[in-house]
Amino acid sequence: MENLKDIPLFSSLSQDDGERYGKSCLWKDYDAHELVIDIDEETTDVRFVISGLVRVINRFSVGKEVILNEMNPGDFFGELAAIDGETRSANVTTLYRSRICIVPQKLFLDILNRSPEISLSVMQVLTKRIRTLNMRLAEQSFLQAKHRLYAELLRLSKPRLGAEGQRSISPPPTQKELAERIGTRREVVSRELNALQKQGFFEKTRGALVIKDVSELQRRISEAWEE
Repeated sequence: MENLKDIPLFSSLSQDDGERYGKSCLWKDYDAHELVIDIDEETTDVRFVISGLVRVINRFSVGKEVILNEMNPGDFFGELAAIDGETRSANVTTLYRSRICIVPQKLFLDILNRSPEISLSVMQVLTKRIRTLNMRLAEQSFLQAKHRLYAELLRLSKPRLGAEGQRSISPPPTQKELAERIGTRREVVSRELNALQKQGFFEKTRGALVIKDVSELQRRISEAWEE
């Protein structure tokens, strides 16, 4: 039986409440690259990633796309529409086969009203997202594309096992995906990655992108902010 308590946000629920609430939710499986939510879709449910990975994309009428975020197990989306009742502001698609728990708006808001602890957790998640968006907006406004690329590579990366001072991104994003994350053209990303590779600061391996000199990228970003 699906239990809402198994979702990190709702871990403070009692076992009985978790089972009872879980019965009112829809637990749905999606194939890889399947649309979960379309932009402007008139639904106010909140969706929680149980397994898999989904990508949040903002599509514009001129045909351009911006990758806003990727959601891992435990993450949730749709809370803004549940709170203010407005239409969706982004498109969500699975990257891998994923399982999603769909929590009706009324149930979500009832839980928040009953549990100040869960309400605070939602506010903390929203605050973190706002801070991240503010930083990306500042980067878009004041940094050149190459410096935005350095910052995005660092954000996406994790420490590389057995290689102190290095970080890696696995699975590696495509150049097109990186371009959509920082609001530039694929050709710009290709040029800058090739330059980093020739300078010895970056490496493409099978299944990963490797940042060989993290401090150098951080130094370049810091200098760019000071210009």
